[in-house]
Amino acid sequence: MLHGLANRCLILVPTRELAIQIEEEFRIFAKGLQMYATLVVGGASMGRQLDQLRRRPQFIVATPGRLKDLIENQNLKLDEFDVLVLDEADRMLDMGFIRDIRAIMSHIREDRQTLFLSATITPDIEQLITTLLKDPATVSVRKGETSDHVEQDVVRVSGDKEAKEEKLVELLSGPDFKKVLIFGETKWGVQRLADRLNKRGLRVAAIHGNKSQPQRQKALNDFKAERVQALIATDVAARGLDIPNVSHVINYDAPKQYEDYVHRIGRTGRAGQMGKALTFVIESPAFAGARGGRR
Repeated sequence: MLHGLANRCLILVPTRELAIQIEEEFRIFAKGLQMYATLVVGGASMGRQLDQLRRRPQFIVATPGRLKDLIENQNLKLDEFDVLVLDEADRMLDMGFIRDIRAIMSHIREDRQTLFLSATITPDIEQLITTLLKDPATVSVRKGETSDHVEQDVVRVSGDKEAKEEKLVELLSGPDFKKVLIFGETKWGVQRLADRLNKRGLRVAAIHGNKSQPQRQKALNDFKAERVQALIATDVAARGLDIPNVSHVINYDAPKQYEDYVHRIGRTGRAGQMGKALTFVIESPAFAGARGGRR
């Protein structure tokens, strides 16, 4: 374990998909070591999770909502856990999670070891971390805000939503667009775009918060196995997921924050390979004319 004295480790992550990925990787690393991990996530059988927890696994990989439910219903005690890991810490500590995180941390022993991991930490989150940790040490392996292995560009579209969709179809018809992760802003918009592209004969899947967990996992697995060409997603797929050989990331809807942009394009150009990231920008006809119609 991390400091040689740990009994049990709790790993908190913002999404179910990331929790499943971590648990799968854990099984590979822990094979033959008599070490076990249990998934504690929403959208899955609570009864099965309770059965696994009764076996006292050394590791729990959890999302905050389901974990908090188990604690409040007295189905899980955390007093034996002395290592806490928050993966994608900036997302975990935003306003949507901070209350749950504080509540969960209050149940873990005070002499725990705590690790916060993230590719981006905003000044506001950095200030918040200092209120949660005692004398934290920072270890950074980042060389730059974005990867040197990702070629970044914009796609300028003059017109309405139909013109934007036509441009996307044109791109996906290109020979280099083999495995494409497309980000949209809303759950409704992501599903609508996926339905429209499927009707046009393209092999795409959608992943967002309105999907059941089995549906979300099937879409992700189909994309990883290249049974579909493109995965259209909300930012649920931007954090931490390791999807091999993504040729392109397309910001069909631009992210609201720069940190989200960094996480999105980080899904391509991985493991030393080159990737491409494109961001759609809709121009007014007057502005496009002033630019001489260049694309």
